[in-house]
Amino acid sequence: MNPNDAPLTEQSTAELDRLLDAACDRIAPLWPLNHFVAVNPFFGLRDLTFQEASDLLARLTGRGLYMPRAYFREQLANGRIAHEDIAAAIARAGSAATVDDVTQALAREAPRPKLGMASVAEILDRMENGIWAAFVTERISLHCAAYFDLGQALVTMPWRKASLYASWRKAARIDLSPAMMGLHGFRRRVAQLPEDPRSVIDWALAELEIQEAAKERYLHAALLSVGGWAAWTRYLRWQAELAGQRDDSMTDLLAIRLAWDALLYQEKHSPTLVAHWREMLAASMRPPSAKRQAAAEIDRILLNALEIGVQRELASGFARAPGAGACARPKLQAAFCIDVRSEVFRRALETVAPEVQTIGFAGFFGIFVAHLPLGAAQARSHVPVIFTPRYCIHDRARDGASTPLIASRRRRMGREKAWKGFKLSAASCFSFVEAVGLKYAAKLLTDSFGWTRPVPDPHRAGLRPREAARIAPTIEMVREEHACALPAGIPPAARVAEAERILRALSLTDTFARLVLLAGHGSTTVNNPHATALDCGACAGQTGEVSARVVAALLNDPAVREGLKARGITIPADTWFVPALHDTTTDEVHLFDTDCLPASHGPDLLALRQWLMQAGDLARMERAGMLGLGHLPDQRVATAVRDRSRDWSQVRPEWALANNAAFIAAPRWRTAGMDLGGRAFLHEYVWHKDEGFKILELIMTAPMVVANWINMQYYGSVLDNRRFGSGNKVLHNVVGGAIGVLEGNGGDLRVGLPLQSVHDGRRWVHEPVRLSVFIEAPEAAMDDIIARHDLVRQLVENQWLHLFAIDAEGRVTRRVSAGRWEAFA
Repeated sequence: MNPNDAPLTEQSTAELDRLLDAACDRIAPLWPLNHFVAVNPFFGLRDLTFQEASDLLARLTGRGLYMPRAYFREQLANGRIAHEDIAAAIARAGSAATVDDVTQALAREAPRPKLGMASVAEILDRMENGIWAAFVTERISLHCAAYFDLGQALVTMPWRKASLYASWRKAARIDLSPAMMGLHGFRRRVAQLPEDPRSVIDWALAELEIQEAAKERYLHAALLSVGGWAAWTRYLRWQAELAGQRDDSMTDLLAIRLAWDALLYQEKHSPTLVAHWREMLAASMRPPSAKRQAAAEIDRILLNALEIGVQRELASGFARAPGAGACARPKLQAAFCIDVRSEVFRRALETVAPEVQTIGFAGFFGIFVAHLPLGAAQARSHVPVIFTPRYCIHDRARDGASTPLIASRRRRMGREKAWKGFKLSAASCFSFVEAVGLKYAAKLLTDSFGWTRPVPDPHRAGLRPREAARIAPTIEMVREEHACALPAGIPPAARVAEAERILRALSLTDTFARLVLLAGHGSTTVNNPHATALDCGACAGQTGEVSARVVAALLNDPAVREGLKARGITIPADTWFVPALHDTTTDEVHLFDTDCLPASHGPDLLALRQWLMQAGDLARMERAGMLGLGHLPDQRVATAVRDRSRDWSQVRPEWALANNAAFIAAPRWRTAGMDLGGRAFLHEYVWHKDEGFKILELIMTAPMVVANWINMQYYGSVLDNRRFGSGNKVLHNVVGGAIGVLEGNGGDLRVGLPLQSVHDGRRWVHEPVRLSVFIEAPEAAMDDIIARHDLVRQLVENQWLHLFAIDAEGRVTRRVSAGRWEAFA
């Protein structure tokens, strides 16, 4: 069939567009490395139940959503899964199985599809014992890397102004590598392809004899076969949709992928290939067999049993809570991000200073801003990726001399860029090493021992330490040209409303301490492409410094405080908000803008610094064992942790959010006596203060969703690191400057987390369990919010997370279905 023979009709175009949108929406986006955020890799499957999604993925890829039986055998053997947990899971599933049935089933692996919905290249590999699948992926990946490059390449490809598909056609027509694989007619056939990518897709579906019922599934499988680049183009599509625009790179990628399949099918056509192809298509559309359904029931029970172990421990802890204490004025109030790493530090701070009240809140502190660093050309969003910023916050020199600082910073960064370009250029790279290589010996030595940073801190690039200390984000209006379409600064008319919303969301409306600490968080690492993955997910993969400083400036503003009085919130005159940044790699807390603090608060500040230092020591000691530092004496742990943060060879500077398992929205006293082991996101919430349950709605539609994304990213990276993770970070090579990484020097773009982020070399450190959400609020209020928000309803009712309610006595009920809750057992 000639691809130009059958032009698309209006009706067929509409149906094809529907199929393309459905398949593309199944793919989760991949954010770039410079603001890498946790993404649920199964986000596009949220309209399916967890089991339906598992069945679908098993048919497409040969692997579902459950860990191998060997993993569950290990958990049963070490006591992590108890027989009572299995019995409870059986009851939840309404299964007729017994505990003995489940334990006996553990002795054998669950049946899996042999091939899934394979590409033509994969079938050829099976037939010829070849490398066709790797070859096709390599050719597509190399083209995408060159086309989407964000500035890493010294020489750009010549067709970047054309669409992705059009540029591929031009490149493929002069590519000799297919001929080296025996595809001598490939270039001629590429030249005959239509110019419209949708026409190519329609032609390929017909050429490959894809039946109507299988088309959407086949398109989905085709995208998964180049899943990394599919995720990148899904990100471009996502960003365009947020701006009310459209990006067709994903359709172009799909056209390229299907063109390869169809052209291979033509060139390698044989009765054997046709028979294998048709059998694969038929098998991939068959419903799960009775044997597989029975195995899936066992897998469901085992996963629930693992999760019930977490839930049971938390539920018993809530019931033992001592109750709310007296509302005396605390010595200090400290608000931290809900990030699970903050739970460890908060517990340490409360241990060294019991008179301190800690609070949990999303790390962007509820302020919707983009940040334009001093001298930068483009602003960066500092809000969760499901939101858009409202204001653009500029950096300013606090002494007013911003203009010379901007000029000097740009000049230094320009010189550094030119010097780097010279070192890497084709003409000088070898002679450079011979001429000046020895001058780097001392630097290499100190870098290797972690005594110095191999590269400057990217947040302070182009600035000397004293200059960086003079710079602060400002909420004031800034009149200068910039690349941000948002208002510069926070308009005075909006400040009181923003402050009220933030304080109410924090459940902080009375009994203010003299000092209120607002601690965002970030991480310190070097030689780490995924560095921003250790920063704040609520700040779109940036540190929480800007958010904390902006909110502190807002709440310290006398005009804002005066306006808050009329809204029923009186902040005492002696209360001062202090912004800070919790370094989760070193557990050090850096305070900002303390020179603005009134002199009367000197003793308070001294006490705060002492408490933070002692809490950091405790937190580091708790983490030392997991970092392999448990054998060191107390006084050496801090030094060892700091050295890890500067060590360019360190593959695991910290464990980040590994082993996250629960999200708890309740007053802090409910969990204050519990050691949650850094496994829980802790959000302050007092439902009696929440008029109309507006804060509850915000919690369930934003932080809870973000926590689910984080939880599922870790789940996928453990479940199938080859497809949903990024492999061995020792082998990573950065692609396109900031797009992502390859594992080695080729293959598909990798998504998700490196193996070293979830595995310690001997065992999985992260437990792949779905998020258990506990909220102290009326069940009816949560049901109402679920009914009004499709995304929340899908996550809850399709079992992508578990939802529990806590009552005034600490009793826990589990949401079973709309309007139906049952006591936790």
